[in-house]
Amino acid sequence: MAQLGDLVRARALVRRAARAFGPKEAVARARCIVAEAEIALATRDLGWPVKALDAARLTLEAHGDWVNAAHAQYLDIRRLLLIGQLDEAQEKLARLDPATMPPPLRATHELVAAGIAMRHLHSQTARAALARAEIAARQSAIPALLAEVDNAVRMLDSPAACLLAQGEERPLLLDEVEALLNSTSLVVDACRYVVRGAGMSVSLSTRPILFTLVRTLAQAWPDDVPREILIARAFRLKLSDESHRARLRVEIGRLRAALKPLAGVVPTKRGFALVPQVSPDVVLLTPPVEEKYAAVFALLSDAESWSSSALALALGNSQRTVQRTLDTLAAQGKVQSFGHGRARRWLTPQCPVSRRPCYSPFRCPVARMNATNPC
Repeated sequence: MAQLGDLVRARALVRRAARAFGPKEAVARARCIVAEAEIALATRDLGWPVKALDAARLTLEAHGDWVNAAHAQYLDIRRLLLIGQLDEAQEKLARLDPATMPPPLRATHELVAAGIAMRHLHSQTARAALARAEIAARQSAIPALLAEVDNAVRMLDSPAACLLAQGEERPLLLDEVEALLNSTSLVVDACRYVVRGAGMSVSLSTRPILFTLVRTLAQAWPDDVPREILIARAFRLKLSDESHRARLRVEIGRLRAALKPLAGVVPTKRGFALVPQVSPDVVLLTPPVEEKYAAVFALLSDAESWSSSALALALGNSQRTVQRTLDTLAAQGKVQSFGHGRARRWLTPQCPVSRRPCYSPFRCPVARMNATNPC
């Protein structure tokens, strides 16, 4: 049922099987728990009980089923990767030796390693991991696993950001973004709300007004920006008076203090200008698509169907806030849903409603090695 795409029915059957096994069949029960966890991951139900999966892993290890135990660990690591807990995912991945794994698990290991490397902007490490993943996926002869590797390679070769410098704009691949961040330029990173330069960085992720000001100044560099434009963008006001100018001076003072010693902000006749202190030039790095709900689209771009609770967990927002966002995007035709209640799932319209089936390297009823990829 999982391979046919009916993941809800598959999960119900696996749960029924787990209940049917008696206390003396601990290994079979543990395999069912691992199978259910894989289905939950495929349906982006990221709130499933991790403790139950860990208990199943310990049971499998105690009975010598090392392959299924390793698969349970990879499911846990992939969940951590989806919700953005990169350090914990990397720490757990380092404990596993892919050389001792069968080809499907080796491919999974390298896919996870590539995902972590891409998020850390280590493009060469990601490419090397994907090359090893492709070799292992071909050895496994699982079409869905090969498709997963191909999708990761296409993502790595897609624009990761846009560069704005002196009025010119061009897309950048991940390799180019990594090179830019290692260059001598002062980079105002609108993807992560950080100002970087000369090996130093200043995070403004919790200070949106200051970041809006420095972004506006960087976009106009080497020219200055009129006070009216800065007030309109930072405070979202169409008209300005003396009180707004006074508030702007206060925020500019805070920005000067925050950017030391990377850059300074000097007054001009019209307004203010950004002056790099340790870099020869200033560039602005922006997401490839500027969208109010870009974070939601970034998660939905993996062509999988997500629940609102999983999106809330990955975004670090309340489920109600995410639900209001999804309802707004659905009214605009930018996302679509299927199912009802807790079974409701969200995805982008360009992806068909049928979900990608699970691919599973463990010997459980949920998967077979001749999986296909309808997505």
